[in-house]
Amino acid sequence: MNLQGKSAIVTGAGRGIGREVALLLAKEGASVIVNDPGGDRSGAGEDRGVAEAVVKEIVDAGGKARPNFNSVTDYSQAEQIIKQCTDNFGKLDILVNVAGFLRERMIWNMTEDDWDSVIQVHLKGHWNMCHHASKVMRGQRSGRIINFSSDAFKGSVGQCNYAAAKGGIISLTRSLAKELGRFGITANAICPMAATRMTMNDKVIEGMKKRLEMGLVTQEMYNTIMAMPGPEFIAPMVAYLATDAAKDVNSQVFHVEKGKINTYAEPVEARALCKFDNDGMFSVDELIKAVPASLMAGIPNPAPQQAEEKEAKAS
Repeated sequence: MNLQGKSAIVTGAGRGIGREVALLLAKEGASVIVNDPGGDRSGAGEDRGVAEAVVKEIVDAGGKARPNFNSVTDYSQAEQIIKQCTDNFGKLDILVNVAGFLRERMIWNMTEDDWDSVIQVHLKGHWNMCHHASKVMRGQRSGRIINFSSDAFKGSVGQCNYAAAKGGIISLTRSLAKELGRFGITANAICPMAATRMTMNDKVIEGMKKRLEMGLVTQEMYNTIMAMPGPEFIAPMVAYLATDAAKDVNSQVFHVEKGKINTYAEPVEARALCKFDNDGMFSVDELIKAVPASLMAGIPNPAPQQAEEKEAKAS
C-alpha cells in the first residue's frame, strides 16, 4: 500500500501496459480514473467495455476506480478527465500518460492523416493532460507525472510519425521537470519493451521478418523482439515513480523490460570541430576534409545505400 490515499489518472488504461499500471496503482492503494475510449490499434472505433472491465476488476479486489471514455486528443475532454479525478477523489497526485496508437507506413506511403493522427494522440495528448494536470498539481505543490515514450525515439523504420512523437514526449518531459520541479512535481518518461497489441500482432511480426531479411535488424534483435514478455513487468517502475520515495527522481528517461531497467544518458556534447581563424567561419571545402576525420571518425552510416532489388522489397 505504498500509494495509500493517493489519486491517479491512467490514460489508455483499458488494455496492455495502461491496464497493468492501473491495476497495480490500485493494489498499492491509489484511487484510479481508468481512461480509455476503447479504440482499436489504429485509433478507430470505440468500446467502453474495456475501461469498465478494468474498473470492475479493481473494485472487485477492494479498490477504488472510475471509468472515463474521453479522448486525450481533445483539449476540453482532457480537462474533464482531470476534473473527474478531483471531483471524485478530491485531488490529483499521479498522472500516467499511456494512451496512443500506431499508423505504420514508410515515409513515401504515409498520408497526412497518418502523421497528424499519431502526433495528435501521442504528443498533443500528453501535452493536453500535462497542461491541465499541472494547474492542479501546482496548487497542491505536489504531483507525479509519468509519460510513456518508446525506444522508437532513436529512429524507427516505418514509424517516422510514432518516432517523432515519442522523441517529442521525451523533450516535453524534460521541460516539464525543469518547470514544475520547484513545486514538488516530478516528470519522468518510460520507454517500455512489452508484448501488447501495439507491439506484437500479425502485421508487426511480418514487418520484423521483412526487416530481418533486409538486414535492418540483427538476428539477436529479432529474437529478442519475438520473445518479448508481457506488460505486467512495466507497471512496478511506474508505481515506484509515483511514490513519495521517488521525490528526487526527476527529468529521467528509463527503459523498462522484464528483468532490466536502465537510464538513458542526458544529451551531452560528444565531439567538437573548432575553428579559431577567419572569425570562426568554416568553408565547405574545410568541412569536406575535416568532418570525416573528426566528428564522424569511426561512426558508420546506419542505413547505407543498397542495391535496387533490396530497395524494391522495402516498398
